[in-house]
Amino acid sequence: MGASRYHEPLVLQDTEKETLGCRHANPDLCAKNSMHEVCAFVRSDHMCTSPPRTWPKSFRNLKVLG
Repeated sequence: MGASRYHEPLVLQDTEKETLGCRHANPDLCAKNSMHEVCAFVRSDHMCTSPPRTWPKSFRNLKVLG
């Protein structure tokens, strides 16, 4: 699918609950990969509605750095 974006800078659409694009460390192994209306790879808006459990903490850290 693609390389991990986990540590890339935040974009406007990123929140603690959703991310623009996939933020999983290994997208190919994500249990929700290609799941309709959940996975960024198959949604027309490219939003992931189920980021990793560790994402909220990473989001807060990236927000401070941004």
